[in-house]
Amino acid sequence: MSNFMKVVLTQDSAPAHWGEASLSFEGDTARIHLGDDDLGRQVQGAARKLTGQGIRRAELCGEGWTPALQWHFANGFQTAKLDGEIRWAGEAEQLQRQWQSANWLRELVNMTPEDLSPEALADRVAEKITALAPDRVKSKQWVGEALLTAGWVGIHGVGRGSERPPVLLELDYNPTGEADAPVEVALVGKGITFDSGGYSLKPSASMVAMKCDMGGAATVAGALHLAISSGLNERVKLFLCCAENLISGHAYKLGDVLTYKNGTSVEIVNTDAEGRLVLADGLMAANEAGAKRIIDAATLTGAAMVAVGDDYNALFGLHDGACADAMAAAAEVDEGLWRLPLAKFHQGKCPSAFADTANSKAQKGGGFGGASNAAGFLSRFAGEPEQGWLHFDLSACYADSANGLWAEGATGVGMLTLAKLLK
Repeated sequence: MSNFMKVVLTQDSAPAHWGEASLSFEGDTARIHLGDDDLGRQVQGAARKLTGQGIRRAELCGEGWTPALQWHFANGFQTAKLDGEIRWAGEAEQLQRQWQSANWLRELVNMTPEDLSPEALADRVAEKITALAPDRVKSKQWVGEALLTAGWVGIHGVGRGSERPPVLLELDYNPTGEADAPVEVALVGKGITFDSGGYSLKPSASMVAMKCDMGGAATVAGALHLAISSGLNERVKLFLCCAENLISGHAYKLGDVLTYKNGTSVEIVNTDAEGRLVLADGLMAANEAGAKRIIDAATLTGAAMVAVGDDYNALFGLHDGACADAMAAAAEVDEGLWRLPLAKFHQGKCPSAFADTANSKAQKGGGFGGASNAAGFLSRFAGEPEQGWLHFDLSACYADSANGLWAEGATGVGMLTLAKLLK
């Protein structure tokens, strides 16, 4: 028998002795028996079943394997151990690039919090992307107290409770070779390498997966890695806002007020609403870079997960054209994305008697409309870039436990959409 299990698609029903099964076997060949609807989910579910039987090498054979269906198979076939091998049925070069970028993204998210400090995250991303194009990438970091000197009070405030310092990474991919080339897109990622909730302490059950709270940073980094390896020829800047949200005598506290570079003062009413505080710095840095379009990604709110579940990421924006571009990109790569409400009035949904705004409401989940209110907070710092600002609340980027579609851990959902937007 070959080391690789051949996998074919068929519209035929399984042989009678397999019953109503969606997957059957004959020799070294597995057949996925497709129904009429949701072909991607059917293929991904079948891949999970193969994984459950210990099959870790698959060769996709025969007709019907569109790039999207092959990618759905890959998503179901991979595990947290990153031990799957696939021979593609077509479009092999592009699919292999996607596979490599997604595996790197998953590796980052699945790492233990002990192994992935804020500096380690920034270093790993800088090294990986620089290695793709050493002559076209420059990077710099603000670490610890240097953040305060530069005015990045949000990242410093959230990260100061840890012995391991917070970091802002700026990475400049400039294939033009021209120092004054415009920045077409700036990517901003939430890089909370562990989130205890701070003094608004999470319960243990909610904290156990909080190594994934840097999923936004990993997603934008993975998207840029994929876009560069696929031939990106426009200037893009990446900003990763990296910190550990821990408790200590140095940690930020409820009632503190942070005043940002743009003059906005923020009262802290929930130290577990830290992601928006670090992203605010990244969004302002993206505006300082003069980016025509700004895109941020973050595992930001549980409220988004309540709204869209874990099959979709949530999208917010004030620029209808930019949001339409994002929805079209998601549809093209067959990733779940759903636009949720955001208007200017959401900026006032977290009022404070002591500052221009609070960072949340002092209610569970941030109160009604918590995801939109968080996006409204971010919009205070997003500016008005020429081609719009987009906020991705990554409800689908991590599976707390294995299910019929995903292994436990990072999923990578959102990476293809962002890479498509970059191109």
